[in-house]
Amino acid sequence: MSDNYTLRAKRFIKWRHLPDSMNPVLETTRYVMENSDHVKINMDRLHEFSDNFRASDSRHWLADAPFDLATLSVQEKLHFLFVFNSINFCYWGEPKWTLTYKNKKYDGAWGMVVAFGRAIEEGKSLLDSSYLATLSNEELSYLFRGNVPIPLFGERLDILREIGSTLNERFGGSFSSIINAASNDALLLLELIVKNFPSFADISYYKDQKIFFYKRAQLLVSDIYNLFEGRGFGELKNIEKLTAFADYKIPQVLRKAGILVYSEELAGKVDQMKLIPGGSPEEIEIRANTIWAVELIAKRLNGRNLHIEPIYVNDHLWLLGQNKSPDDLPYHRTRTIYY
Repeated sequence: MSDNYTLRAKRFIKWRHLPDSMNPVLETTRYVMENSDHVKINMDRLHEFSDNFRASDSRHWLADAPFDLATLSVQEKLHFLFVFNSINFCYWGEPKWTLTYKNKKYDGAWGMVVAFGRAIEEGKSLLDSSYLATLSNEELSYLFRGNVPIPLFGERLDILREIGSTLNERFGGSFSSIINAASNDALLLLELIVKNFPSFADISYYKDQKIFFYKRAQLLVSDIYNLFEGRGFGELKNIEKLTAFADYKIPQVLRKAGILVYSEELAGKVDQMKLIPGGSPEEIEIRANTIWAVELIAKRLNGRNLHIEPIYVNDHLWLLGQNKSPDDLPYHRTRTIYY
């Protein structure tokens, strides 16, 4: 692949100087972006997309959620976000896991939100750490009931038990204790989540370099900030230093827009829906370039005096990906607990 894309991106990224508290995700994925063999960023398409971005496109993804979290107490909202993000990953399969709620079908992350909401309405103690610590196979199967078993069921069960036990043993059963320990700092909260709950430690190795992604942990911090509108538990400094949340949908949308360009070999694998192993160079490059494409879009918007943080660019792209159309390109297939 031509290095012209990478050279132009390098010239464009010297904009976000964070000497005091750098997000390790941004710091380490830059190395991947600058040394990628299979994925490049097309700056012309990125500029075109950015120049058509409107301020009204910036909204948080939970604003469109099919279950109204406003019905929950403050503590219940925190636990909902924590439990949801702990197992919000890997929904693809044939057929895709789907459930019906109020006569409408949902899949993916919306399906998980609905599964949680349905369980709460049925009186399940899903937001209680003690309940999670002893959650049975049968109880979780009932919670996820749909057309087919949800992928990675065993991994989800293990994670829910882990977070329930850890909350009880270290934090008095309350996720708010972790937020309080973070001293209203988004990056410190991110660090505490990753250190105390191993399933959030989304780390890879690329050309002997350690690369941090922290997709679900960053999304959790962003969700807290946005659900509480930057007040109370959501009053978090350094929120602007969160990056995009590298998953399946964001690179799919960026590729459709012509912003991410795959090598012929990688494009063939993705389009033929071949499995791309987690931790492989191709998978790491897709995720790292996704993060930096969103960074560069945010920079371009900043130049237009639209001060929109990368997390909101991410949410806009994710919501675009929910509008399925016949000309959609496939997303890459990776079996993983990290996204």
